[in-house]
Amino acid sequence: MPPDSLAFTNGSAPADTILTVSQLNRAVGALLEGHFARIWVKGEISNFTQAASGHWYFTIKDDRAAVRAVMFRGRAQTVGFVPRVGEQFEFRAVVTLYEPRGDYQLQIDTLRRAGQGDLHEAFLRLKAKLESEGLFDPARKRPIPTMPKAVGVVTSLAAAALRDVLTSFARRAPHISVVVYPAPVQGADAPAALVQALETAYSRAEVDVILLVRGGGSLEDLWAFNDEALARTVVASPVPVICGVGHETDFSIADFVADLRAPTPTAAAELSCAPRQALLDQTFEFYRALSRHQQRLLERLSMRLDRAMSQLVSPRQRLNQQREGLQSLTARLHRAARRNTELEAARLNLLKTRLNAALPSVARRRQELDRLTQRLAAVGSRQFRRPRARLEAAEQTLQALSPKHILARGYALVRDQNGVLVKNALDLNAGDRLLLELAQGAADVEVLKTRSLL
Repeated sequence: MPPDSLAFTNGSAPADTILTVSQLNRAVGALLEGHFARIWVKGEISNFTQAASGHWYFTIKDDRAAVRAVMFRGRAQTVGFVPRVGEQFEFRAVVTLYEPRGDYQLQIDTLRRAGQGDLHEAFLRLKAKLESEGLFDPARKRPIPTMPKAVGVVTSLAAAALRDVLTSFARRAPHISVVVYPAPVQGADAPAALVQALETAYSRAEVDVILLVRGGGSLEDLWAFNDEALARTVVASPVPVICGVGHETDFSIADFVADLRAPTPTAAAELSCAPRQALLDQTFEFYRALSRHQQRLLERLSMRLDRAMSQLVSPRQRLNQQREGLQSLTARLHRAARRNTELEAARLNLLKTRLNAALPSVARRRQELDRLTQRLAAVGSRQFRRPRARLEAAEQTLQALSPKHILARGYALVRDQNGVLVKNALDLNAGDRLLLELAQGAADVEVLKTRSLL
């Protein structure tokens, strides 16, 4: 088997295998890396060196032993601070072997100050408690005003975060007033002081948004912002609160309860307001849009004015136009009147001609009337002669048959009280009243006695 492909079984090599130093170190390195997963190691830093490449080289020791360690630049840049010799840390590392010297070492991924495991557990417990109460609910959080008149800053007067915030406002929004409510941001007394500073800001009611800021540091350095009383004070704020504590990778309880979390104090200042130049650019854009709209409006009105002026004439010209129109209408009326008169005259002449043609001759009609009258008289005389004779005969017959002539010969008509003619004397009774109608007059009689003439 070639030396470079040397392999071990059950942690040992064949007894007759001859190894080079490089092979041995490589095999030992493989064993170390295969046997140890990522582990946590606790110890004190000594012999710390920061190379020009950005890598950190140091020794981790306790009171009995020491081990070399390296933290490459990419990992070191995420720490946010430079460890100091003599400080206690907990390191998450991979066990490796530095082959050129045959020294084993720790390759560090991340580090935290000793005791931060307990702090992290306390952090998780408080986070779960406040989250269960709804203090992290996004629906509870208020929008950040885009154009505040004044911004409050709660931080230490000596903090670099305050300089960063003030520099950001001076550069981006010099028109906004900044009110600082000083309070320590680290140490045992920091949480109560931060609560007092926030309550002062609430009572003075002089700002539209509050920035709670601090620069980067370890979990211990940022622990003041994991205080429950501070979290509840932030929730009770009458104005929106932006929390910018530590670096982008740092999270605190104050970040979760704030209305907005900023990755850094500078970012908190930037998120609290729109930049002045952007507002000026927006205002100028609105001005240009308004100017364009006004220009288009003026152009449309100018066109309407031109059209109106083209249609506008002087009163004298309008009167002349109306006079000409009146004269034209008068001439048309006269022509129409003459035309109607001529038409009516022609029609009248036509009717006269037709009437004259239809009128009969009076003399001829009179002669015809006399002739017809004579014929009528002759016909009438012939037609009425025979009926008149018959009428006279009928009158004579009627006179002869009239009851009056019979009564004149001494007869009488006898009627009972109901006016019914009495024809049989036997139908009467003594005492009946009768009416006798004679040729001259009538008489009322009473029946004394009835008898038969046979």
